Amino acid sequence: MTTVYFVRHAQPNFANHDDLTRELTAKGMADRLRVVDLLAGVPVDAVLSSPYRRAVDTVQPLADARGLGIRTVADFRERRVDSCWIEDFDGFCRAQWADFDYKLTDGETLRQVQRRNMTALEAVLVEFAGQTVVIGSHGTALSTIINHYDPTFGHADFEKIRGLMPWVVRFTFEGMDCVGICSYDVFQRTEERRQLK
Repeated sequence: MTTVYFVRHAQPNFANHDDLTRELTAKGMADRLRVVDLLAGVPVDAVLSSPYRRAVDTVQPLADARGLGIRTVADFRERRVDSCWIEDFDGFCRAQWADFDYKLTDGETLRQVQRRNMTALEAVLVEFAGQTVVIGSHGTALSTIINHYDPTFGHADFEKIRGLMPWVVRFTFEGMDCVGICSYDVFQRTEERRQLK
């Protein structure tokens, strides 16, 4: 059995429009400690992350508490929206969830994001078979992974989690087969299990 906890980053500073360097707010820096509390009783063998600062910074206290380094994996990065900041993010999100091949000129489709995130995850499942791994992630990237295993996860589900930062999702695998998905609201201390076909 392999267990992977994806941790969607805490609240970022949206005034910083650079995806790579966008830092956490003071609230985000405080809220990331909720992840440490949530996983207090969980043995962790490795901590990985998207290379984006907000993702790395969210899992840093957990890695520090376990005496582990953080390995960044480029393919776990968030979706590229476009080469410029867009104002109608809601409309853009609806269009992408309605059509997994929709993108802006310099952006990525959800299908492309899903494909590279799944390739990275499958490599993790091979390397860390039988272990427990924590991965710093992003809302859209993580949502496409859930959608891969549960195609009923769509725009309405994405909207429900848009404000949850941080947000934790546990995937349980037997070999390469996902046998369970459970998400955690670290603020309400509630969990939700998804039914897999």
